[in-house]
Amino acid sequence: MISTYTSYRLIAQDIPRSIERIASQPQVARESEHYLSRISEIKSIDEFLADTRVFNYAMKAHGLEDMSYAKAFMRKVLTEGTDDENAFANQLADTKYRDFAETFNFARNGETATIFTRAQQGTVDKYHRLTLEEEAGADNTGVRLALYFERNAPDITSVYGILADNALADVVRTALGLPSELAASDIDKQADLIKSRIDIEDFKDPDKLGKFLDRFTALWELNNPSFGTADSSLLLGASSGFGLTPELMLSINNLKLGGR
Repeated sequence: MISTYTSYRLIAQDIPRSIERIASQPQVARESEHYLSRISEIKSIDEFLADTRVFNYAMKAHGLEDMSYAKAFMRKVLTEGTDDENAFANQLADTKYRDFAETFNFARNGETATIFTRAQQGTVDKYHRLTLEEEAGADNTGVRLALYFERNAPDITSVYGILADNALADVVRTALGLPSELAASDIDKQADLIKSRIDIEDFKDPDKLGKFLDRFTALWELNNPSFGTADSSLLLGASSGFGLTPELMLSINNLKLGGR
């Protein structure tokens, strides 16, 4: 198996090409073609929820696949939309619901809600990206976490936004060398500790974000060896393109947090 660091870099160095490979897979291509052929014909929330294949595709694209069964819940999300600050979606901690309601905004746009790019090709693009992350995660959870963080990091506006998302928080704790037990401590203390170690604005800089994720994937590999156990011959031997090389082990200490 290839190390977490190497696997992530192989994908991240050319995301468009990686997504193109995913999009060309027969099953993905069929589902995407069907979605695009149907979505513009859907004119109401009732029609959207009734077309299970299309609805499930949209839910997966927005990272809500596990909630596809909860149609009464999602009906409330869609019915109230996003324009009112007290709308249901705006009150939920997980911003993916707000994004979903904004993408399929029947509350604001009525029958024309599905004609916009965000509801059509935009959703297909999200589906392809999520599928790429899932495929990567089937082999290595650390790679999926890194890709997820890379996708969401530019939109992070506060440390509390990180702590509200288990995946984002896991990446940050690992990159900072913080114990997983920290998640059980007082939320404000967690926030203060993380703020003292990173600058959220760094995540909007591709170079600094890249260095942060290089650090995460290297440290993830130390804690979760791709080979199951950390064989000293792999850690100390010459580079073979697998596992951790001596150079990588040494470079971990030189990866400054956030690229600073």
